[in-house]
Amino acid sequence: MTFKHIFKAALNWKLEKNLESEQARFYTKSHTITIADKPVLNVSAAKAFKGNPHLYNPEDLLLSSLISCHMMSYLYVCKKNNIVVLNYSDTAQASLEVAADGSGRFTEARLYPKVQIANPHQKELALALHTEARKLCFIANSCNFPIAHFPSCDVL
Repeated sequence: MTFKHIFKAALNWKLEKNLESEQARFYTKSHTITIADKPVLNVSAAKAFKGNPHLYNPEDLLLSSLISCHMMSYLYVCKKNNIVVLNYSDTAQASLEVAADGSGRFTEARLYPKVQIANPHQKELALALHTEARKLCFIANSCNFPIAHFPSCDVL
């Protein structure tokens, strides 16, 4: 049995008024994304693509979605296996290649999840469960590029 869930978001962008003719050649990349009952998300292009470097960009958000989804999938499988996770952190990175025609794609992502658990006898299982979490992760399952995991686990 499969379940279908629908997610909705609205994007709003407007041409900035009073742009000089030279500036008008480049549209501003800043815009807002609104999701019901949540704070407005201010978004732009990455600095490399003439965006506002102080705002989130789609590439930031894709990587953020990937590590967030992996963490939630991991905590789910740990709960199923009676592992108490005390802390979880990740310092992920992703590589984006841009072709001469301006098209681009992510070529890989590398996740470095670091967990702290309570029971020293569960360390090997805690590390192995990242593989199961990867299989369950909605975002990872939607990506068309390799995602590598380099987990570590400490016991407190």
